[in-house]
Amino acid sequence: MTATVESARTYEVRTYGCQMNVHDSERLSGLLEDAGYVPAVQGETADVVVFNTCAVRENADNKLYGNLGHLRPSKVGNPGMQIAVGGCLAQKDQGEIVRRAPWVDVVFGTHNIGSLPVLLERARVQREAQVEIKESLETFPSTLPTKRESAYAAWVSVSVGCNNTCTFCIVPALRGKEKDRRPGDVLNEVRTLVDQGVLEITLLGQNVNTYGVEFGDRLAFGKLLRACGDIEGLERVRFTSPHPAAFTDDVIAAMAETPNVMHQLHMPLQSGSDRVLKAMRRSYRAERYLGIIERVRAAMPDAAISTDIIVGFPGETEEDFQGTLDVVRESRFANAFTFQYSIRPGTPAATMDDQVPKEVVQERYERLVALQTEISWAENKRQVGRTLDVLVAEGEGRKDEATHRMSGRAPDNRLVHFTPGAETPRPGDVVSAEVTYAAPHHLVADGPALRLRRTRAGDAWEARQGAPAGAGSGVMLGMPSIGRPAPLPETSGCSVS
Repeated sequence: MTATVESARTYEVRTYGCQMNVHDSERLSGLLEDAGYVPAVQGETADVVVFNTCAVRENADNKLYGNLGHLRPSKVGNPGMQIAVGGCLAQKDQGEIVRRAPWVDVVFGTHNIGSLPVLLERARVQREAQVEIKESLETFPSTLPTKRESAYAAWVSVSVGCNNTCTFCIVPALRGKEKDRRPGDVLNEVRTLVDQGVLEITLLGQNVNTYGVEFGDRLAFGKLLRACGDIEGLERVRFTSPHPAAFTDDVIAAMAETPNVMHQLHMPLQSGSDRVLKAMRRSYRAERYLGIIERVRAAMPDAAISTDIIVGFPGETEEDFQGTLDVVRESRFANAFTFQYSIRPGTPAATMDDQVPKEVVQERYERLVALQTEISWAENKRQVGRTLDVLVAEGEGRKDEATHRMSGRAPDNRLVHFTPGAETPRPGDVVSAEVTYAAPHHLVADGPALRLRRTRAGDAWEARQGAPAGAGSGVMLGMPSIGRPAPLPETSGCSVS
């Protein structure tokens, strides 16, 4: 059942958290537009504001209720306005949200995002808040309508949920056990996206490399990567985030042998101390992690590897922290998302003894960031003089207007700021540019671009620009600052894998 809307009401989706939430927000926008809503004009308060929340951070609820408080005057001034709250925090707090913010109209969970239009219509007709939280997945998100943010790159979920029990993570409790899509459904979605002009897809799962557990094929993920290699027009395949305990050599072989699978790996470490990893219930140890990196680099010497690291987990000693620094030195990460441990209410770690004092965590964090910055810079300097194929992006370079540069991603996902040549490329086009300078978190190519390849993705982006006014993005990314900026999108810093 699809809700109907009397007139073209406007909407805005505000997203907090990881890639899974960003992907869900694209679905929410698609659902709303399918029901007749249109994106709000930037700077104006929408008729419907949807918060897609994250519960990973300790102060996530403070951020939500603060934002809801800011909207209260708008709601009082416009009783027809509706506010909806979904995502992980909604799944966790449920009816508490309406109790603390009675001006909220709809609360929905992670398992029933497809219900949003109906719940909004029901709240409007019945003039009372609607709270609907499902305890198991109702509809796989990728079967729902989508309003994609990018014309040239897309997320494709292969699974939702998680079967692990990491003591710092609340995600399994909020998103449930892992549910896998059938390979044919995944590949059909990829082909559809490519037909629409997409050049790059990222396969997405809470633990993406455990894909296949539900239908009993431990090698399913490697097979899926290879199958993506047979899709004509698909130029770049990425995936995030794999779990080291489930990382198998067939995936390394698939990465190395499938031309359109990028030599880039984001694999969370969390800690380099075996004692801390055990307390985290991470079912691998430092030696195994380093072994995976060694095999990846043996198969793909040019691979760029990034990670997530938590500093100050309960009970972490200076010796434990030194173990993390040792693994960082040996791993030579291209970049790392570094986090100061903070209590996640509802997780086992929240009640552990020996919580590390804030000042100790801060001092260790600064040492880790300094070391990783040094390594990232050294690794980036090795790119100087190389000619890279850069997929031109939209909105990646914050200073592009002032520097007259454009920005995009190299095959290994490094951020490259480049000077365009005589012909200006479009987002989705590919330029070849020679790296002239390296900074810790980006590369610069200041000579004019050597070659420009206009692509179907660039055509798709250009076609979007000709859409009617107000038909732009309906998804606003309001991600909290949760780690040091790095070449990967900030939303990958959820640290849940």
